[in-house]
Amino acid sequence: MQSLALTENWPVPTAAAAVVRADGTVAGAYGPTAHRFPLASVTKPLAAYAVLVAYEEGAVELDEPAGPEGSTVRHLLAHTSGLAFDEHRPTAPPGTRRLYSNAGFEVLGDHLTKVTGIPFAEYLRQAVLEPLGMASTTLDGSPAKDGVSSVDDLVRFAAEVQAPRLLDPRTVLEAMSVVHPGLSGVLPGYGHQKPNDWGLGFEIRDAKSPHWTGATSSPRTFGHFGQSGTFLWIDPDARAACVALTDRAFGPWAVEAWPPFTDAVLAELRG
Repeated sequence: MQSLALTENWPVPTAAAAVVRADGTVAGAYGPTAHRFPLASVTKPLAAYAVLVAYEEGAVELDEPAGPEGSTVRHLLAHTSGLAFDEHRPTAPPGTRRLYSNAGFEVLGDHLTKVTGIPFAEYLRQAVLEPLGMASTTLDGSPAKDGVSSVDDLVRFAAEVQAPRLLDPRTVLEAMSVVHPGLSGVLPGYGHQKPNDWGLGFEIRDAKSPHWTGATSSPRTFGHFGQSGTFLWIDPDARAACVALTDRAFGPWAVEAWPPFTDAVLAELRG
């Protein structure tokens, strides 16, 4: 795909990108796709998937208590537990505001460790990484932001989400559907969004503006970006997903570069 070569114009030391269709075929790849990059918050969809595997295995229930008083596993996955961004202190009652929270995912990881007796990183490896052949992906630290992976591995994950084998497709449909509709909140890097829609571990594009995806991305697009200059989006209407990883921190360069890149990818897919 010629559009992927646009990463050459990004002001970053290293970048790699790929597009995988819903049938699992790789439509195109560019750059060092085997290179391992820090994922930052692109770690969260991987962590969420592990929690959903635990849910299907009966180890956890989405509506069981976890986190601050009144909060559940579902609240933590959807950033509605009320926990602060990077502090383990509640700042709002559960279910009332969309407070994007690294702390929430850390509480989630601790909760899963407690109920399964398996350290979260090991559970993630057994439940998601190993079955998908994601051999270059590791989690050494926070389930919110300390994953390291490659484009090649995230292509495998994006193919799984589009055609699930590890989860019931209905569970994935729930993960990409809005939890607690209508809640407003801040999308890091893009300011206040009303509403700031989120599913279970995946951010949902809807009509958000500004946004890190493209002007032509469907409202159903879901995924995540990371402060390490990384993103993964899945557009069900385009029947494709795109992964881009870099080694430059997110900033104005990404705000400027990512949307036209995504629009170019989508145009090429349509063409």
